[in-house]
Amino acid sequence: IVDGVISGVGAVLGFVPQMLVLFIFLAFLESCGYMARIAFIMDRIFRKFGLSGKSFIPMLIGTGCGVPGVMASRTIENDRDRKMTVMTTTFIPCGAKLPIIALIAGALFDGASWVAPSAYFVGIAAIICSGIILKKTKMFAGDPAPFVMELPAYHMPTVGNVLRSMWERGWSFIKKAGTIITLSTIVVWFLLNFGWTDAGFGMLNFDGLEGAAMEAAQAECVLAKIGNLISWIFTPLGWGDWKMTVAAITGLVAKENVVGTFGQLFGFAEVAEDGQEIWGTLANSMSQIAAYSFLVFNLLCAPCFAAMGAIKREMNNAKWFWFAIGYQCLLAYLVSLCIFQFGTLFTGGGFGIGTVAAIVILIGFLYMLFRPYKES
Repeated sequence: IVDGVISGVGAVLGFVPQMLVLFIFLAFLESCGYMARIAFIMDRIFRKFGLSGKSFIPMLIGTGCGVPGVMASRTIENDRDRKMTVMTTTFIPCGAKLPIIALIAGALFDGASWVAPSAYFVGIAAIICSGIILKKTKMFAGDPAPFVMELPAYHMPTVGNVLRSMWERGWSFIKKAGTIITLSTIVVWFLLNFGWTDAGFGMLNFDGLEGAAMEAAQAECVLAKIGNLISWIFTPLGWGDWKMTVAAITGLVAKENVVGTFGQLFGFAEVAEDGQEIWGTLANSMSQIAAYSFLVFNLLCAPCFAAMGAIKREMNNAKWFWFAIGYQCLLAYLVSLCIFQFGTLFTGGGFGIGTVAAIVILIGFLYMLFRPYKES
């Protein structure tokens, strides 16, 4: 009850105050008439990438949380533009991905200042490249819809309107994200703490265990068995260990779970958001290139369950939903594979099958990016 249920609810409630701060500033920008002008200014730039200027607003909101970001795409009238915006909005790092960025930057890159900005640039590049590539497919072909939006006069927003907007979004986040994350945390806790021993299936006891003994005990839990079954998939990405695989899987529940999962797997009861307790242990478990590959994969792959639920609601079609999730996961996998393979090659790691695959992927990606539109 304490570790599974209360911790799950606490993780969500601890995230709410910063969400409310974000929502109150966004509500202020919208109420004073500034958001419409941002969309107008960005339309000319975004049109070159096959997106509408209105796509910028969901992406801006998505820097706080993917759920309201995806929901904000409702303002886009054109169905194709709206679907493409829903598919690409979660590439921008949200607040829940910041602990992962901080952990990787601190543990593997000695707090290097370029890691966090590069994470945002990777997200922006993924949106731009996705816009160009997807617009060249039959599903999304055609020019973006003409930009029609009312530009209200600048005015001071009323306190009541701003607070009401903040509360509606905040309460929506608590209801939608809270229930999903809480239930998922209970499942993750169960899979981490139950497994097979000599006495049969039951709860595992990790008390007083350290080092190799802890590793051996953890290897018996259900989550470890699941991790070992699929960890080979991530070997070309440089982190084919079951612990890294499990952390990436729990990140699908809520991205901030990645840091918490590392804390449990490396034998710490609690981990601060900057994760200083496990930096040394984590630094010894993978190389810098593998760590950056792991970071990029978690930034670009399918978002948390709450955001996935929002995508499903906005798509309103199971096929489109699975296409969006599949595209995000495939792009994350291919980009991470190229980062690890080329990074290993350039740092003297040798040439192998993985490098050949990375070269083929890069050639295919450049072809998709620069081939002419069919209409032209």
